Amino acid sequence: MKPDAPAEYRGPFKPIATTAPTIRLCEHLPLLAQQAHHLAVINSVAGSVNTNDHHAGYYYNLTGHVPDPTFLSLGNNRTPYADDWPSIGSVVAAKRPRHASLPNFITLPQKEGAPAYTRPGQFAARLGLQHDPLYVEGDSKNPLKFQVPALALNESVNLNRLTSRKSLLDRLNADRRMLESFAGPRTWNAHQQRALSLLLSADTTQAFDVSQESETVRQRYGETVNGMSLLVARRLVEAGVPFITVFWRGDPERLNKKCASGGGWDTHGNNFTCLKEDLLPEFDRCYSALIADLAQRGLLDQTLVMVTSEMGRKPKIGDPRSGGESGAGRDHWTHCLTDLLAGGGIRGGQTYGSSDRFAEYPADNPVTPSDVAATVYQAMGIENLEMIDPQGRPYHLMADGRPISALF
Repeated sequence: MKPDAPAEYRGPFKPIATTAPTIRLCEHLPLLAQQAHHLAVINSVAGSVNTNDHHAGYYYNLTGHVPDPTFLSLGNNRTPYADDWPSIGSVVAAKRPRHASLPNFITLPQKEGAPAYTRPGQFAARLGLQHDPLYVEGDSKNPLKFQVPALALNESVNLNRLTSRKSLLDRLNADRRMLESFAGPRTWNAHQQRALSLLLSADTTQAFDVSQESETVRQRYGETVNGMSLLVARRLVEAGVPFITVFWRGDPERLNKKCASGGGWDTHGNNFTCLKEDLLPEFDRCYSALIADLAQRGLLDQTLVMVTSEMGRKPKIGDPRSGGESGAGRDHWTHCLTDLLAGGGIRGGQTYGSSDRFAEYPADNPVTPSDVAATVYQAMGIENLEMIDPQGRPYHLMADGRPISALF
């Protein structure tokens, strides 16, 4: 909040008091204001990228690595590359002990940007496909239903037939053990085993079944696809999954014209109305519910919850693409953004860093997405960030970032 900035920067929203004296939040986040004593607000993330656009912003904030020049030359045609730096979640998946029945890294309710503009930065890339997230698909029209598209059984295949097929596969595999000395078949075999263990595991079904939760809990989160995704995330935390990502799913049918956006937070037009009537109320409900729920269950101290984005919004109101000042939109702005951290050893009720009087650039204690990534690794107890490439050469996963020690 910049309540002392000129009107063309601050907009119409007012700050409100919270449960943390140093944190001011927007008046349209009243539920989150009651959880502010759990929050650390990083106001000085200098995330400038060479394109000031989504693809490079995703890559920088999800991997902690500065986008290479191909993001500038290719723009939204820059697809994920096999030698990209891995996402933070994939690094955690590789470094933490393997979960007994579920993947170490799960993403829901969508693969971000698919199918037309799949965003780089959300994959394991150079770490190998075995450390990619499991993508669980949510349904905006049926938010209690979650499924893994590639793992949905055909109607003609029941559990007995699946078990028989697994027995046949085991016999066939026994006849081709020599192939497993090659990297490709080893990776394929690992994927087969993961798919089968998921299909045969009762833990898989239970973890994603939010209908098991009481109606009171579901209503507290809000029965939207985003609210139920955060509820699933809490269930996965309880199940011991090391890393979960929830990508906010927008509502293009309702908000494309209203906000000049893709239905989410990319509010090129009518920014304040869309925030007040649609985006902030849903976020306020489900995010505050997650923080409160984890705290009440004694899980927040051991669970780091981070809210981040690929960019902030242009401080000065008005986007040429939606009529300038009269369109009341905000364009992309990667030069300064805010991250929220809670739990996982983070000291709540604090702000770190600040932006200048117009919220254009970091002023005090500037940090980068690399530093934020390093902070996540420290919170998760991951000290060794060395890996070995396929040629047997060692490399470091995060050479530049430094943990923000003052947050702990």
